[in-house]
Amino acid sequence: MLMNCYFASAMKNRINLVVISMAFCTTFLLCLQLYWNYKAYQGSVKAFKSESNSALSDAVEHLTNIRRDEFATKYKTWLADTSLVSITCKVNTTYHSTVFAIADKHQKVAGSKSISFSIDTFKQQLSAISNATKAFIINYFLKTNVYNQLKLKEVYFVTQNLGDSLNNAYKRDRLNLAQLDSLFKAELLKRDINTPHRFYITNFSVKKFSEGNKPAKGYSFATLAYNYGFSSSQKTISAWFPDPDLVIFGQMKWLLLSSLILIAITVFCFTYTVKTILRQKKLAELKNDFVNNMTHELKTPVATINIAAEAIQDFNLSKTSVDEYLGIIRYQAGNLTNLIDQILKSVVSEQESVSLNLSKVDFDQLINGIIQEYKPQSDAANVTVNYNNKDGILPAMADEPLLKNAIANLLDNAIKYGGSGTVINIAQYIENGSIIIMVNDNGPGIPAEYQDKVFDRFFRVPSGDIHNVKGYGLGLSYAKSIIEKHKGTLSLISTEGRGTEFIISIPLIYHETSQSSVA
Repeated sequence: MLMNCYFASAMKNRINLVVISMAFCTTFLLCLQLYWNYKAYQGSVKAFKSESNSALSDAVEHLTNIRRDEFATKYKTWLADTSLVSITCKVNTTYHSTVFAIADKHQKVAGSKSISFSIDTFKQQLSAISNATKAFIINYFLKTNVYNQLKLKEVYFVTQNLGDSLNNAYKRDRLNLAQLDSLFKAELLKRDINTPHRFYITNFSVKKFSEGNKPAKGYSFATLAYNYGFSSSQKTISAWFPDPDLVIFGQMKWLLLSSLILIAITVFCFTYTVKTILRQKKLAELKNDFVNNMTHELKTPVATINIAAEAIQDFNLSKTSVDEYLGIIRYQAGNLTNLIDQILKSVVSEQESVSLNLSKVDFDQLINGIIQEYKPQSDAANVTVNYNNKDGILPAMADEPLLKNAIANLLDNAIKYGGSGTVINIAQYIENGSIIIMVNDNGPGIPAEYQDKVFDRFFRVPSGDIHNVKGYGLGLSYAKSIIEKHKGTLSLISTEGRGTEFIISIPLIYHETSQSSVA
């Protein structure tokens, strides 16, 4: 016994160590997953800020370039307008080259500006300009002079009229918000960002770098501010986002989903493993309890048989005494046989391949027979057994030997555990196409915390170190298995101190099927 306690304690310590180690590893893995997800979230936030700033910068630059192209087209029109400017040429005899001049057609003020230039690659010497040459000069001047002005958002007064025209065009320019929004959305979509936003536009002003750009209430993120405009009245544009987390989590959805699946699998495996370990531990404890009970139950018949055999062998007994001792041996051998039969029945009932040999069974006769078989036990225990066949059930198909054993186990339990003076009521009736058999007693009942375990193999309701009631924790498990093989159910209703009721429900089959056995 001490050795068993030692091994039980050692096993418990090992199981606790395994569970604690698994719990630590699982917790560490979960924390690692959370940390990785948090770092991934931080990286996604940083990427969102960078991408949204880049998108707005590119959108503003794109809109600015569109305006530059429009201004360049207008400037080309002004250069070609003979009522506004004149383009002339003459030959420079010193350098043997052509000098081109651009001047206002009508000078507004004396000494108005003009520009003269020659082109190294232009080898012809012309004293008069043709339309083709004029078109060439206009394109050349746009590329070498005007585009540079537009790029720098400046106005060069190469002539008064050209300078005034470009300056006025700059002033008339207005920010096209719809066009900017379209360009910005396109840039965001290139970066896989699709979320509501609004623009915040203010007049350009010099701010301290430390002031930053804070979004208004209801918006959690604002981009940097970018300048737009060609005149002195430039605008600063920033984009505000109400809930960028939706985009961030959307971009992280597969990472988060895979992480959640991994966490769920880990938690499931941990829970399942722990439950399995604890179930195996409980099963081992139940088996140990079963072995202890079995050892106790075996001692009495074996010792009695041994003493009786020694008496017959060693003493010169009369025939009457020998017969008496042989009767004792036969009785104790019968007890051993019953014990072995119970164990074998339990093992057989657990085998899924066991087939039911169906035949017509008279349930009324079956139950009456069981009651008569157990009358000696019930009388000895001072237990009253009542039977009521409410519906006069006709014979139906079932495996009579197995079903008899299952019902007998319920009656045997009620007699053994009910105590002196217990009244057992057995009733059967038909309900919803099933035969219902109830075994009810007014005994001590089963505590609520054990009611979901009474059908487990080897389980016995704890009763301390008391062995006055024989049992092996097999009867109810066997009964439930047999009932379920009949496609039925075995349920329990019990209140501690007020009794116990077992209810068998088996679908009725009145006619033989094409097969006489059901697996």
